[in-house]
Amino acid sequence: MEKFINLDDKKKQKILDAALQEFAEHGYQQASTNRIVKKAEIGKGMLFYYFKSKKELYEYLIEHSLDFVVNAYFKQVDTAETDFIERLKQAAQVKMKAQLENEQVFNFLGSLVLAKEAEMPPHLQKKYTELNTLATALMYEGIDKSLIRKELDADKAFQLIRWSIEGYQNELLQRLEGSKMTTIDFGPYWEEFYGYLDILKKSFYRE
Repeated sequence: MEKFINLDDKKKQKILDAALQEFAEHGYQQASTNRIVKKAEIGKGMLFYYFKSKKELYEYLIEHSLDFVVNAYFKQVDTAETDFIERLKQAAQVKMKAQLENEQVFNFLGSLVLAKEAEMPPHLQKKYTELNTLATALMYEGIDKSLIRKELDADKAFQLIRWSIEGYQNELLQRLEGSKMTTIDFGPYWEEFYGYLDILKKSFYRE
């Protein structure tokens, strides 16, 4: 893949966008390399010059997308914010910005999660697991529990907030399962998310 990596940035991005969009919309099994090369405006022989197979291309996209999320999203979240709910709000805003800048990456990763069809090789499965661990640390480490109302057990209240958010995320995944990420309007979901955060803050935080 060295020849692909050394391509002109504009040409490389055009191929990446075409491939990410194709896999996001159709999944791995139904994705067509013919459609990819047509969108990327390159010959099919060139695609397989850069990648030996459809599987190799798919795995490259997974690794590329995971790296993008770490650099464009995780590293931008301010972990100095010790208010758990404010950190969640800020993280959501950073994610929205990153998603707008490279929508195809998030569509691809979202489809990967929703489809549950990907069989990743061990090194990518490890990377995916590490990303989830990093995401948990990003959200929950260094939080100021003294913000919790004094009559409540801070640790238990913190866990309830955490479970509420994780439960909402899991419930949202179930609601969206089988949907095409490219057709989902996330605006109402952001509003719903912020609404739940406000309720949690009023319920558990000091006045």
